[in-house]
Amino acid sequence: MPPSFARQITKYDPADRDERGYYNGAEDTVSDHGPVEAAYLEAIAAFAQDSGIDRLEIREPEVTCFVNFGLEAPVDGHGLAGLFPPDLTGYYDGAEVSVPVALELVRAMLRDEGAWCRLEWGDTFTVHVGWDQYVYVGSDQPCEEAVARTRELGLFAERITASPYAADLEEPEVTQAADEEFWERLRAELVSPQTLLLEVAYLRNATRWHRLTENNLDTVRVALGPRALLTVWPDLTPDVDAVLAALPEEESMEFVWEAPDGTIHHVTVDETDHQQLATLAAGARAACALPLALDERHPLFHAALPDSDGVLRARW
Repeated sequence: MPPSFARQITKYDPADRDERGYYNGAEDTVSDHGPVEAAYLEAIAAFAQDSGIDRLEIREPEVTCFVNFGLEAPVDGHGLAGLFPPDLTGYYDGAEVSVPVALELVRAMLRDEGAWCRLEWGDTFTVHVGWDQYVYVGSDQPCEEAVARTRELGLFAERITASPYAADLEEPEVTQAADEEFWERLRAELVSPQTLLLEVAYLRNATRWHRLTENNLDTVRVALGPRALLTVWPDLTPDVDAVLAALPEEESMEFVWEAPDGTIHHVTVDETDHQQLATLAAGARAACALPLALDERHPLFHAALPDSDGVLRARW
């Protein structure tokens, strides 16, 4: 259930909206990286304080991909530098962070620096950052003091029914938990002997790849991060030239290859990248090309890692 009280927090005066609710005033749609941005963060902190919240949970975290829809260019590190290590350990679905860290995540989202996530605490409190400097705060408390403080800060806290960025839990794409049954099935597939390709999505738009064998399965499993999405594909093909030759001329694809040193790499390519790709993948041991469109992707099977209590809470 969503929180009982939801507010839309913006710098946009409701008096400057037309009859359809569209803002037509003079405020810019990007962060000022200054006092207005600071006011947003202070307002959110006030709502958290009114709600008795000192920690928030990161949900559905993502980083920028090859397509970026933000009004500002993403930055190296996705705006997470200083908050998390370079490998983004600690930035995962279900991670708990203090309110000050959560506010820094909001700052990165306001600046379109590349990272995005929902910030929630059960059914008690939520913070969602939308397009064009729109922030949505939900609470199980009316937070009248926070509303007043938001006005003092020069912002507007308008009452709404619910955040438009609330998670849609009606039809999750992945309902299979990567439980012991999943691992036994995977192990049985590898007994042939056979090699399979494992795609590990540890964040949205961030993946790692492994060529699985019966010998390395346990090593790969133990290194997986919390709530990762695991997608199993047929193995790479050793005829790399054939894979390159078969790349479509008018369609973007994900190209995955094993380098001479045994590491697995991947890149998104379109028809303009084919020549560069041939150079990049020179000497590759094996490769494959996978479609990007979800309705064209047909893995062998997939599952998401459950929590330590066996419950699947990841919302892929």
